[in-house]
Amino acid sequence: MKTTTRRLLAALAAGLALAVAATAARADTEPLVLTLEEAMKAAAGSSPEVVKAREYGTGVAARYVEERSAAFPHFTFTASGSRSEDESQSALGFPVTTDNGAVKVLGRQPLFTWGQISSAIRLADINRATAGDRLAAAQATSARDAAAAFYGVLFARELESLARQNLEQKQRLLDEATRRLAAGTATDYDVLAASVGVQNARPEVISSGNAVRDARERLAFVLGERDRPVDVVGSLQAPVAPAPDAATALQTAVARRPELAEMRKNVAMSKELVRIESAGNKPRLDLAADAGWRTVDMDGRAGDGTTWSAGLLLSWPAFDGGRTRGAVARRESEVRTLGLEEARFIDALALDTRTGVDAVNQAAAIVEALGGTVAQAERLLAMAEKGFELGVKTRIDVNDAQLNLVSARAGLARGRRDLLVARVNLDWLMGTLTPAP
Repeated sequence: MKTTTRRLLAALAAGLALAVAATAARADTEPLVLTLEEAMKAAAGSSPEVVKAREYGTGVAARYVEERSAAFPHFTFTASGSRSEDESQSALGFPVTTDNGAVKVLGRQPLFTWGQISSAIRLADINRATAGDRLAAAQATSARDAAAAFYGVLFARELESLARQNLEQKQRLLDEATRRLAAGTATDYDVLAASVGVQNARPEVISSGNAVRDARERLAFVLGERDRPVDVVGSLQAPVAPAPDAATALQTAVARRPELAEMRKNVAMSKELVRIESAGNKPRLDLAADAGWRTVDMDGRAGDGTTWSAGLLLSWPAFDGGRTRGAVARRESEVRTLGLEEARFIDALALDTRTGVDAVNQAAAIVEALGGTVAQAERLLAMAEKGFELGVKTRIDVNDAQLNLVSARAGLARGRRDLLVARVNLDWLMGTLTPAP
C-alpha cells in the first residue's frame, strides 16, 4: 500500500513539474503582438468555434453527396459457387450431383419515387448552404469576443499605468516630506503618513499587473492560441459618434444576421421533409437488371455461358398502419415550430438591438462628460502640489486631488472601453461585424 502511494505521489509530482515547465517555456517565448484588426482576423480564422463550424460544413457537404447518390444507378458485383446432392432423384433419372457457379453484376436504377429522391437532394443542398451561415455566425461571434478581449487588455494596462502613476505620486510626496523634514518645515508625522501612502499604493500596482496578465490569457483563449503568449498594441481612444436608431438597427439585423438566414433554410429543409414523408405510401418504380456468366455441372454433364435479365419493379405500400400520416403530421409540426422560433428570435433581436443602441449612446455620453473632468482634475492636482510645496496646502489636499484624478482617469478609461465594446457588440447584433479578410 505504501509503495503504491509513493508511486502515485511521484507521478503527480512529475506531472506538476511538466506543467510548470511548459508554462515557463510558454512565458519565455516571444509574445505574439497583435493589433485589433489582426486579433479579429485571427479569431475569425482559427478560433475553436470557427474550426467547429468548418467541420460542420465538411459534414453537410458529404451529406449532399450521400443523398445525391440515390438518383444514380447502383451496381453490385457478386460471385457464387455451390454443390448439391440428392440421391432420391437417381431413381427418377434426375441428376444426383449439381455444381453451380456464377459471376454477375447487378444494377438498380430508380425511375419514379414520387419526389422522394429529388426532395432529398434539395434538402441536402439547402443543408449544405447552411454551412456558410453557420461559419459566418461563428466568425462574427469570434471576432466580437476577440475585440472585447483586446479592449480588455488595453483597459487593464491603462489601470496598471494609473496605479504606477499613483505610486510615483505617493513617492514624490514622501520625498517632498522628507526634504521638508530636513529643512525643519515638516514633522515626523508628515513623513510617516507619506510613507504609509506609498506602501498602500504598492498592492494596487501588483494586482493591476496580474489583471493585465489575466486579460492577455483570456485573449489567447479566445484566439485558441496555446503555443505563444499574446499581447496587443493599440489605444482606447475612439471618436464619440451616436449610434443608429433602434428601428434602423433592427432592420439591418433582420436582413443580415446569419443565424436568421440559417433558420429560414431550416424551415425550407423541413418542408422538403414533409414532401419526403408524404411519398411514404405512394407507388415507386425501379429498373432492375443483372448480367454475367454462369456454369452448371450435373453428374458430369456441364455447360456455361453468359446470362442476363432485366425488368421493372413496381412497389406500393398501400397500407402502412398510419405511419406516413403520423410522419407527415410530425414534420408539419416541425415547420410551424421553426417558424415560431424565427419569430421569437426576431423579437429577442429587437430587444437586443434597442439595448445595444442605448449602451453605445450611454457610453458615448459618459466619455464626453468625463473628458472635461480629467482635465479639471489634472489642473487641480497641479495646483495642490504647488501649494503643498509653498506650504499653503496640506497633504490631505494633495491626496484628495490625486484621488480625484485617478478616479476620473479610471472612469474615462472604463467609459472608452465600454464604448468600444458596445460598438462592436452593436455591429455584431446588426450582422455588420465582418473581420478583415
